[in-house]
Amino acid sequence: MPASPQLMRVARLTAAGLASRLGFSFDEVEDLKIAVEELCFAMVGTKGGAGNLTLDYRLDGDGLVIEGVSDSPPPVTHEGSDELSNLILTAVVDEHEVSDDGGRMRFRLLKRRASST
Repeated sequence: MPASPQLMRVARLTAAGLASRLGFSFDEVEDLKIAVEELCFAMVGTKGGAGNLTLDYRLDGDGLVIEGVSDSPPPVTHEGSDELSNLILTAVVDEHEVSDDGGRMRFRLLKRRASST
C-alpha cells in the first residue's frame, strides 16, 4: 500500500480481523492494533512518503507475525520518540524489532494468544 499515514487504519483493521478469527481475546486484538499503529508510524511518519509499505501477516503456531517493509526513506523522528515507542511495543506484543536494511526500514512483531502461554 502507499506509505501514507491515512492508510494505517487498513493495516490495523487487517490485524484486528485476523487476530479475531484466530481466537485472540479482545484485549489482545487491541494490543495488536496499537503495535501495528506504532510500527507503521515508524515506517511512514506523519507525512508519509513517496514509496510503498508492504505488510505480511502470517500465523506462526500460537501467534500472529506481522512484518513490514518500507521503500521510502525513514521519517525524521523526535528525540525520545523511539524510546517511548519501544516501551509501548514491549508492553503490548511478545516480540518486536525495527531495522534499517540499507535505507529500507523493516519491522517484525509477534503477538501470541494468552491462552497458549
